Amino acid sequence: MSRNLKITIAILTAAVIGGLLSLHGLQNRVNRLAKDQTSEVQARREVVAPPITSPSDVAARALIYWASTSSPDLLAPTPIDLQLASDPTVRSKQVLQALIANAPAPAHQTLPADANLLAFYVLPDGTAIADFSDELSSETPSGILSESLAVNSIALTLEANVPSLRRLKILIHGQEAETLAGHVDLTGYFDLHSVAPAAPAAQPAAPTPAADAPTKKP
Repeated sequence: MSRNLKITIAILTAAVIGGLLSLHGLQNRVNRLAKDQTSEVQARREVVAPPITSPSDVAARALIYWASTSSPDLLAPTPIDLQLASDPTVRSKQVLQALIANAPAPAHQTLPADANLLAFYVLPDGTAIADFSDELSSETPSGILSESLAVNSIALTLEANVPSLRRLKILIHGQEAETLAGHVDLTGYFDLHSVAPAAPAAQPAAPTPAADAPTKKP
């Protein structure tokens, strides 16, 4: 092997090693930045939407429906330990707050991290009224899949943890919206049915049909 060839190989080897080290360092910086951003969002959320507690809270295993790890276009129930109230209204607020704030990773998030649950009511007939901040509409990507994942994650999380609820109405900043972000119809109601705690996979919650309502996909 000639001397020039040896020098060339040595230079290329050094360049590859340097590139790998630089890539590793860049990856570490990106991970730190993502962690810092997550911490910042969490800190801001604790100020805007402090944890919801009540005297009746007890430790319980909740099922929260986030995007599936294996199939991001599907929902899957994730068991987490929470302090949950016996009152259906408070309990609903607690699991919805967890749905927004406690996603295992950004890729599993179904609702915008900046969205807030402004109010939640339960009518005598079991109808739940969930009023979300504008971010639920403005920051949910427009599209039938992303909007369906958002709405269905709300409905499935409620029906898995608050079996007394019968149907769901979603409001945006106290007002009825025609769609979430241009596709999924919000003018009707979403039927809720109690599900077994060990449900293996999410199924879409069916909305009460409304005039000219778009077809929903899970």
